[in-house]
Amino acid sequence: MDVRLTGKPLYRLLDIDIGAGGISGHVGTAPFVEYALTMDLLEDELADALIENRDTRTGDLPLRGRYLPDVASVLDFPGRLCAGGVLGLCAIARPADAYRGPADYALLVQERSSQVVNAAGRLAVIPKGFHEPLNDVRADTLIGASLRREMEEELFGRVEVDSTADVHRAAAPMHPTRLSEPMRWLMDEPDRLRMECTGFGLNLISGNYEFASLIVIEDEGFWSRFGGDIEANWESAGLRLYSSLDSHLIAKLVADESWSNEGLFAFLQGLRRLQETGGRRVDLPAIELD
Repeated sequence: MDVRLTGKPLYRLLDIDIGAGGISGHVGTAPFVEYALTMDLLEDELADALIENRDTRTGDLPLRGRYLPDVASVLDFPGRLCAGGVLGLCAIARPADAYRGPADYALLVQERSSQVVNAAGRLAVIPKGFHEPLNDVRADTLIGASLRREMEEELFGRVEVDSTADVHRAAAPMHPTRLSEPMRWLMDEPDRLRMECTGFGLNLISGNYEFASLIVIEDEGFWSRFGGDIEANWESAGLRLYSSLDSHLIAKLVADESWSNEGLFAFLQGLRRLQETGGRRVDLPAIELD
């Protein structure tokens, strides 16, 4: 089927503590292939049952009955494989343009490739990836580490940080001297790149944990210098670009039925936060948390 599969480790959630001061917890590791052949099959099993108009109670879905039968199992992190992902709505400041109009943010949305295991053929924000280590298992537990790695891989063409690559020879693939030119420019000044966690969720379709994020590049100079370098990797079948001032098109995009569930979650949370911080650069549909 030409789907890329790997046995490399993912971070699995063992414990989570959510409070006013932030989110903390403990993780372990598990092989990706173990996740791909167990929990990742739950969504397809449910979709098949709905398509065939079969009953979707737990007893009629054998995989769900085994791996995620009830709410207690959802919260039993040590007792089940709870892998997870990081998703970021990427908003890049652009200067005013005679053709395009006033200064805005470019918002990036991807159409997922048929080669990926997760959310194949669906819409999602970009970057989107599993929370997983490269070489430094302890340091890479930071959510921001996965987001920066996914930006390098999915937007700036760094093949060596792709977890499905056959060989990883670099001891520190995210060392400043190895970064792509766009990422190095972003990291040179602390106020050029802002990453915020906009939500945390437990996905009841897949059992995954999801960290939704907003990635904002505030410096207009980035678009002038590196806008042409942004190119999705093999995980995307296509890349869409929307203006943060185009309320009508974004409202239509939100209603698109091809969204992955976690992708829509991250997109809406990102839009809500960007509406609070974007000033005159944004004209977005009203989004309320109900």
